[in-house]
Amino acid sequence: MSILNSTKIPLNVSYKLAQGIALLIAFTLLLLSYIFGRDGLFLYFNANLGPFADTFFSYFTHLADGWILIPYLIIIVGVYKKDLLFIVINFISSTLLTQIPKQLIWSNINRPIASGIDLSKIHIVKGVDVHSFNSFPSGHTATAFTLFLITVYLFPNKKVLLSFGLYAILCGYSRIYLGQHFPLDIAGGIIAALLSVALSIQIRKKLFKKPF
Repeated sequence: MSILNSTKIPLNVSYKLAQGIALLIAFTLLLLSYIFGRDGLFLYFNANLGPFADTFFSYFTHLADGWILIPYLIIIVGVYKKDLLFIVINFISSTLLTQIPKQLIWSNINRPIASGIDLSKIHIVKGVDVHSFNSFPSGHTATAFTLFLITVYLFPNKKVLLSFGLYAILCGYSRIYLGQHFPLDIAGGIIAALLSVALSIQIRKKLFKKPF
Protein backbone atom coordinates (compact mmCIF):
# COMPACT_ATOMS: atom_id res chain seq x y z
CA MET A 1 0.00 0.00 0.00
CA SER A 2 1.28 3.43 -0.91
CA ILE A 3 2.49 5.70 1.87
CA LEU A 4 0.23 8.41 0.44
CA ASN A 5 -2.92 6.31 0.87
CA SER A 6 -2.35 4.52 4.19
CA THR A 7 -3.60 5.13 7.72
CA LYS A 8 -5.90 8.03 6.91
CA ILE A 9 -6.84 10.52 9.61
CA PRO A 10 -9.28 13.46 9.38
CA LEU A 11 -7.97 16.27 7.16
CA ASN A 12 -8.54 19.06 9.67
CA VAL A 13 -6.72 17.02 12.34
CA SER A 14 -3.70 16.07 10.22
CA TYR A 15 -3.21 19.53 8.74
CA LYS A 16 -3.56 21.21 12.13
CA LEU A 17 -0.98 18.78 13.52
CA ALA A 18 1.37 19.72 10.67
CA GLN A 19 0.75 23.41 11.35
CA GLY A 20 1.38 22.84 15.04
CA ILE A 21 4.67 21.04 14.41
CA ALA A 22 5.86 23.82 12.10
CA LEU A 23 4.79 26.57 14.49
CA LEU A 24 6.44 24.84 17.45
CA ILE A 25 9.75 24.52 15.61
CA ALA A 26 9.65 28.14 14.42
CA PHE A 27 8.72 29.46 17.87
CA THR A 28 11.42 27.34 19.56
CA LEU A 29 14.10 28.62 17.17
CA LEU A 30 12.97 32.22 17.69
CA LEU A 31 12.98 31.80 21.47
CA LEU A 32 16.37 30.05 21.58
CA SER A 33 17.84 32.69 19.26
CA TYR A 34 16.67 35.34 21.71
CA ILE A 35 18.03 33.48 24.75
CA PHE A 36 21.39 32.34 23.37
CA GLY A 37 21.87 34.90 20.61
CA ARG A 38 21.73 34.41 16.87
CA ASP A 39 25.41 33.55 16.54
CA GLY A 40 25.64 31.33 19.61
CA LEU A 41 22.69 29.18 18.57
CA PHE A 42 24.06 28.88 15.05
CA LEU A 43 27.44 27.65 16.29
CA TYR A 44 25.73 25.08 18.52
CA PHE A 45 23.72 23.56 15.64
CA ASN A 46 26.58 23.95 13.17
CA ALA A 47 28.87 21.67 15.21
CA ASN A 48 30.79 19.06 13.21
CA LEU A 49 29.01 15.68 13.36
CA GLY A 50 31.58 13.81 11.29
CA PRO A 51 32.11 12.60 7.70
CA PHE A 52 28.77 10.77 7.36
CA ALA A 53 26.78 13.85 8.36
CA ASP A 54 28.87 16.02 6.04
CA THR A 55 28.10 13.78 3.07
CA PHE A 56 24.47 13.18 3.99
CA PHE A 57 23.50 16.81 4.49
CA SER A 58 25.49 18.05 1.49
CA TYR A 59 23.24 15.88 -0.71
CA PHE A 60 20.00 15.95 1.28
CA THR A 61 19.80 19.74 1.24
CA HIS A 62 19.24 19.62 -2.54
CA LEU A 63 15.85 17.99 -1.94
CA ALA A 64 14.63 21.51 -1.12
CA ASP A 65 16.02 23.11 -4.29
CA GLY A 66 13.53 24.63 -6.71
CA TRP A 67 13.86 21.69 -9.15
CA ILE A 68 12.12 19.42 -6.62
CA LEU A 69 8.78 20.86 -7.81
CA ILE A 70 9.10 19.00 -11.13
CA PRO A 71 9.18 15.41 -9.81
CA TYR A 72 6.72 16.42 -7.09
CA LEU A 73 4.19 17.58 -9.70
CA ILE A 74 4.78 14.50 -11.84
CA ILE A 75 3.98 12.21 -8.91
CA ILE A 76 1.28 14.17 -7.06
CA VAL A 77 -0.56 15.52 -10.10
CA GLY A 78 0.31 12.94 -12.76
CA VAL A 79 -0.08 9.81 -10.65
CA TYR A 80 -2.42 10.84 -7.84
CA LYS A 81 -4.46 13.38 -9.87
CA LYS A 82 -4.28 16.12 -7.26
CA ASP A 83 -4.94 19.84 -7.76
CA LEU A 84 -2.19 21.26 -9.99
CA LEU A 85 -3.24 24.90 -9.64
CA PHE A 86 -3.36 24.68 -5.84
CA ILE A 87 0.21 23.38 -5.71
CA VAL A 88 1.49 25.99 -8.18
CA ILE A 89 -0.20 28.82 -6.23
CA ASN A 90 1.55 27.53 -3.10
CA PHE A 91 4.97 27.61 -4.71
CA ILE A 92 4.44 31.05 -6.22
CA SER A 93 3.30 32.53 -2.91
CA SER A 94 6.08 30.76 -0.99
CA THR A 95 8.67 32.12 -3.43
CA LEU A 96 7.31 35.66 -3.15
CA LEU A 97 7.16 35.50 0.65
CA THR A 98 10.81 34.47 0.84
CA GLN A 99 12.45 36.29 -2.07
CA ILE A 100 10.84 39.73 -1.57
CA PRO A 101 12.02 40.01 2.06
CA LYS A 102 15.37 38.38 1.22
CA GLN A 103 16.11 40.65 -1.75
CA LEU A 104 14.36 43.91 -0.85
CA ILE A 105 13.60 44.17 2.87
CA TRP A 106 16.43 42.37 4.67
CA SER A 107 18.98 42.35 1.84
CA ASN A 108 21.69 43.63 4.21
CA ILE A 109 21.49 40.61 6.51
CA ASN A 110 24.57 38.52 5.78
CA ARG A 111 24.93 34.78 6.12
CA PRO A 112 27.10 33.24 8.85
CA ILE A 113 30.46 33.38 7.03
CA ALA A 114 30.01 37.10 6.31
CA SER A 115 28.40 38.01 9.64
CA GLY A 116 31.56 38.66 11.65
CA ILE A 117 31.70 35.26 13.37
CA ASP A 118 35.24 33.91 13.71
CA LEU A 119 35.51 31.67 10.62
CA SER A 120 37.60 29.13 12.52
CA LYS A 121 34.50 28.36 14.63
CA ILE A 122 32.22 27.66 11.67
CA HIS A 123 32.02 24.10 10.39
CA ILE A 124 32.28 24.19 6.60
CA VAL A 125 31.73 21.02 4.59
CA LYS A 126 34.33 20.50 1.88
CA GLY A 127 32.95 20.98 -1.62
CA VAL A 128 29.91 22.99 -0.51
CA ASP A 129 29.65 26.49 -1.97
CA VAL A 130 28.77 28.61 1.07
CA HIS A 131 26.94 31.84 0.30
CA SER A 132 27.54 35.18 1.98
CA PHE A 133 24.46 37.38 1.48
CA ASN A 134 20.64 37.42 1.63
CA SER A 135 20.33 35.26 4.71
CA PHE A 136 16.79 35.87 5.97
CA PRO A 137 14.52 33.96 5.47
CA SER A 138 15.76 30.57 4.29
CA GLY A 139 14.28 29.76 0.87
CA HIS A 140 15.19 26.07 1.07
CA THR A 141 13.41 25.78 4.40
CA ALA A 142 10.34 27.54 3.03
CA THR A 143 10.27 25.08 0.11
CA ALA A 144 10.65 22.03 2.37
CA PHE A 145 7.96 23.11 4.83
CA THR A 146 5.64 24.16 2.02
CA LEU A 147 5.98 20.65 0.57
CA PHE A 148 5.36 19.17 4.03
CA LEU A 149 2.19 21.20 4.62
CA ILE A 150 0.80 20.76 1.10
CA THR A 151 1.36 17.01 1.13
CA VAL A 152 -0.30 16.55 4.52
CA TYR A 153 -3.20 18.70 3.28
CA LEU A 154 -3.61 16.56 0.16
CA PHE A 155 -2.91 13.20 1.86
CA PRO A 156 -4.10 13.28 5.49
CA ASN A 157 -2.47 10.21 6.96
CA LYS A 158 0.03 9.49 9.70
CA LYS A 159 2.86 8.19 7.51
CA VAL A 160 2.80 11.32 5.33
CA LEU A 161 2.74 13.52 8.43
CA LEU A 162 5.76 11.75 9.92
CA SER A 163 7.83 11.18 6.78
CA PHE A 164 7.35 14.62 5.24
CA GLY A 165 7.73 16.24 8.64
CA LEU A 166 11.09 14.53 9.05
CA TYR A 167 12.05 15.57 5.51
CA ALA A 168 11.27 19.23 6.23
CA ILE A 169 13.12 19.24 9.56
CA LEU A 170 16.23 17.64 8.06
CA CYS A 171 16.21 20.08 5.13
CA GLY A 172 15.98 23.01 7.53
CA TYR A 173 18.73 21.64 9.74
CA SER A 174 20.95 20.98 6.72
CA ARG A 175 20.99 24.71 5.98
CA ILE A 176 22.49 25.39 9.40
CA TYR A 177 24.84 22.41 9.36
CA LEU A 178 26.26 23.44 5.98
CA GLY A 179 26.85 26.98 7.24
CA GLN A 180 24.31 28.54 4.88
CA HIS A 181 21.83 29.97 7.40
CA PHE A 182 21.21 30.93 11.00
CA PRO A 183 18.48 29.12 12.98
CA LEU A 184 16.62 32.44 12.87
CA ASP A 185 16.53 32.17 9.07
CA ILE A 186 15.06 28.68 9.36
CA ALA A 187 12.28 30.05 11.58
CA GLY A 188 11.61 32.73 8.96
CA GLY A 189 11.38 30.12 6.20
CA ILE A 190 8.92 28.05 8.24
CA ILE A 191 6.72 31.09 8.88
CA ALA A 192 6.79 31.92 5.17
CA ALA A 193 5.63 28.37 4.39
CA LEU A 194 2.82 28.54 6.95
CA LEU A 195 1.59 31.85 5.54
CA SER A 196 1.90 30.63 1.96
CA VAL A 197 -0.13 27.45 2.46
CA ALA A 198 -2.76 29.20 4.59
CA LEU A 199 -3.19 31.83 1.86
CA SER A 200 -3.36 29.19 -0.89
CA ILE A 201 -6.03 27.23 0.99
CA GLN A 202 -8.17 30.35 1.26
CA ILE A 203 -7.74 31.04 -2.46
CA ARG A 204 -8.68 27.42 -3.20
CA LYS A 205 -11.82 27.71 -1.06
CA LYS A 206 -12.93 31.09 -2.43
CA LEU A 207 -12.16 30.69 -6.13
CA PHE A 208 -12.69 26.99 -6.66
CA LYS A 209 -15.28 26.28 -3.95
CA LYS A 210 -13.12 23.50 -2.52
CA PRO A 211 -13.74 22.32 1.06
CA PHE A 212 -11.10 22.64 3.78
